Amino acid sequence: MNSTPSTIELEVERIRELTRIHRYAEALAAADVLSTQVPENRDVLYLIALSQRQLNRIPEALSTLERLQKFHPGFSRLYQERGHCYVVLRDAPRAIEGFLRAVNINPALPASWSMLEGLYRMTGDARNAATAAQHVATLKRLAQEVILATSLFSDGELTAAENIIRPYLLQHGNKVEAMRLLAKIGIARDVLDHAEVLLEAVIALAPDYRAARQDYVLVLVERHKYQQAREELEKLIQAEPENRQHRAMYATACAGLGEHDRAVQLYRELLREAPQAEDVHLSVAHSLKALGRRDEAILSYRSAAGARPDFGDAYWSLANLKTYRFPDNEIARMRAIDEAPETRLVDRYHVCFALGKAFEDRAEYAESWRYYERGNALKRSESRYRPEIIEGNTARQIATCTSEFFASRTGVGSSKPDPIFIVGLPRSGSTLLEQILASHSAVEGTQELSDIQRIVLELQGTDPDLGNPRYPGALAQLPPEEFARLGEKFMQDTRVYRGEKPYFIDKNPNNFRHIGLIHLILPNAKIIDARREPMGCCFSNLKQLFAKGQEFTYSIEDIARYYRTYLELMAHWDRVLPGRVLRVWHEDGVDDLEGNVRRMLEFCSLPFEPSCLEFYRTERSVRTPSAEQVRQPIFREGLDQWKNYEPWLGPLKDALGDASTRYRQ
Repeated sequence: MNSTPSTIELEVERIRELTRIHRYAEALAAADVLSTQVPENRDVLYLIALSQRQLNRIPEALSTLERLQKFHPGFSRLYQERGHCYVVLRDAPRAIEGFLRAVNINPALPASWSMLEGLYRMTGDARNAATAAQHVATLKRLAQEVILATSLFSDGELTAAENIIRPYLLQHGNKVEAMRLLAKIGIARDVLDHAEVLLEAVIALAPDYRAARQDYVLVLVERHKYQQAREELEKLIQAEPENRQHRAMYATACAGLGEHDRAVQLYRELLREAPQAEDVHLSVAHSLKALGRRDEAILSYRSAAGARPDFGDAYWSLANLKTYRFPDNEIARMRAIDEAPETRLVDRYHVCFALGKAFEDRAEYAESWRYYERGNALKRSESRYRPEIIEGNTARQIATCTSEFFASRTGVGSSKPDPIFIVGLPRSGSTLLEQILASHSAVEGTQELSDIQRIVLELQGTDPDLGNPRYPGALAQLPPEEFARLGEKFMQDTRVYRGEKPYFIDKNPNNFRHIGLIHLILPNAKIIDARREPMGCCFSNLKQLFAKGQEFTYSIEDIARYYRTYLELMAHWDRVLPGRVLRVWHEDGVDDLEGNVRRMLEFCSLPFEPSCLEFYRTERSVRTPSAEQVRQPIFREGLDQWKNYEPWLGPLKDALGDASTRYRQ
């Protein structure tokens, strides 16, 4: 990648230097000229406002800051600059408000804390003045590199922050603040394994560093290590029993472990203290949905939207019930949210997907597709997904995991027969198969577990090279006993999600990429491939907004390439591990439910039970988008829904090519 500064960046730095040497009139003139080329540029607008204030043009500075807030509402220094403007105007309350907002975004702003200390003393608020003074003292103790990097990180400049903090750590060793900051950069970039290692080291060095332990809990939750997260949270809550953030995370860990009744109770305790907490209303609703308490979930989703009217996730969550129908007033409200210029990107694409579903339910397919297409484009704009990485991984799996490779490793792994893996693509009918099997008296339904992915990350090592990764090639270097260790590790780590039934389901569709690994570490586990006709499957993904991951679903080209890659890799597993995977086509299951249920049970060495045919009567928590659908008898209507959108899906059909016939082979 070319990292040479652009002409705009060089000019911004020249203007910044003019402000450093107090040549504000020249800086303002140059910034005004530059703003005609880049009218929404954050740094240009900030330098204009700074220069205007220094030239005592306060009304103009405040007006510029209003524009800056419109485009960059999360930029801390705009609020600091606003605080300075109100100091000039001798408006202490508004000055305090500006500086407080600045430090809430970016705690590494010495100027804001110093101004707050003085303003609080001036207004007779000794307690807050002391708090601000404490922050000033803390920043004075930190190295300038740490302060600068923290400030850059807080304003979203991750690369610049990392370029400062990494060399600092290499030079100065185990400095806990710097280590924590590097971990937070890792969290922001979703490099969670590296962040976890760093935070473990920080806590070992400073066991009483609560903020670092809280970051560690966040990483554990994101990595679905809910039991470990809960143990850490118990330590934090013991030290700070009234801390809402700790208690909310504890409820989230309970939900992650499938203890949704407990989670609902904990969330509702939090709501009694803060009835307008929209995120807590949303969490309550998600747990109620998982428990099948649909009407209560709807009320909670609506409460979330009531607490923050432009909360896009609340509307999408209603749509994601699949059985909810939006009234006219809610559709009008969502349209207004999408059209409002100040709506955040995340809220905008959530309401676009919700509007797509709303108009689909009204059979207004042109309008529905317009919103689905818009939602996908907005979501894809923030994604870092690169299809060539998945395709490269597929090629390496095929090259590494040959028939000879497996033949030479016969008998390795854990002999436990407990797991039943359901793999495939999202929206392929996998939740239905899970619900059918979980209706059997010997089978435990769990959730989409992340344990196989964690083993893959362990094999990749820290700082993986995406261009030349260690996995799957690392499988060839493992000694035989290591496969048994990894199999036992999987069994031990998943124990927390199970009851006393002899078998359990891991329904993580993405595990199709790791069938070779699964076979090696758990040779007696059962693997079922849930497969759906490509047009129906890909369209169903295009209209689904996932809570996390599945980044390949937000463009026609990406989902088509992913589907073709899936077919290629599954065909390879069939060749090198014949009979290892049972394939269940979604359409066949709809047409002949009993025949396919018997086929699955026979494959899993389970006796037939009529309850598997009445899967919709089984009461269990279901956390996937199909949660409401699997609580109803099976129906054919969903198979050909994509045909309502056929006028707009020509590019998808072309991109899939011969997949429309290959998927049955």
